[in-house]
Amino acid sequence: MADTESAVRDAQDGKQSKTPRSLWKELPILIGIALILALIIKTFLVQAFSIPSDSMQNTLQKGDRVLVDKLTPWFGSEPERGEVVVFKDPGHWLDHETSPHPNAVQTVLGWIGLMPSADKKHLIKRVIGVGGDTVECKGTGPVKVNGKALNEPYVFPGNAPCSVDDRGGQFKVTVPKGKIWVMGDHRQDSEDSRYHQNQPGGGTAPVDNVVGRAIVIAWPPTRWNTLPIPDTFGQSGINAAVNTAAPGALGLAGAVPLVLWRRRRTTTIAPRGSA
Repeated sequence: MADTESAVRDAQDGKQSKTPRSLWKELPILIGIALILALIIKTFLVQAFSIPSDSMQNTLQKGDRVLVDKLTPWFGSEPERGEVVVFKDPGHWLDHETSPHPNAVQTVLGWIGLMPSADKKHLIKRVIGVGGDTVECKGTGPVKVNGKALNEPYVFPGNAPCSVDDRGGQFKVTVPKGKIWVMGDHRQDSEDSRYHQNQPGGGTAPVDNVVGRAIVIAWPPTRWNTLPIPDTFGQSGINAAVNTAAPGALGLAGAVPLVLWRRRRTTTIAPRGSA
């Protein structure tokens, strides 16, 4: 009996005397966990995108980094009027655009989510009309949705709401179900739905192409700001739902259990006499 108790005490002392792994041994594990979490967050929760042009001035400036909410579309939420969304090229919208080719490191970091995506196959615009809406503009404006004029304070100063030109600046379109009509805030410098009416879809973009809603300007720090839905869509009698998911809060909620687990594990295996 005494031998058994002694063996148990020796085993317990052996467990308690184990020293924690050194920082250099744990560092690769921590980096691996961080990369996996970054990939999961980028795939399912939030992704950073860099703004490549002036088409959304002054709301967004060239070089801004925005965070895009990718979570709510997974639950069936569709784009709402007034939202700024990132979407995949519906087809040939970006044929004339050129962008620098990222190097291998930038490509990998962008794929993981540790760098903003600069993929030229994505666009960022404001949703003006959704499936079933009739959107129109004559002369220099205003833009109308279902017959109601929009007051658009976000339009670039000095720009008219519409363009008078021979390239399709004028329009009256009923947006098909499952599509959105998008326009840039810099109306005289945006190749948006107006200028693709002669292509399949009549200038609309499929909802399935939407990556997510831009919710905040994250960089540079001097430009930090949220991107709410403008009041004009509510004031004109057009209901616009606000997605209230907060990826940052979700990330924090997910990180807390991991931190507590690590802290509990470290406390359990610490040798006797340690603080």
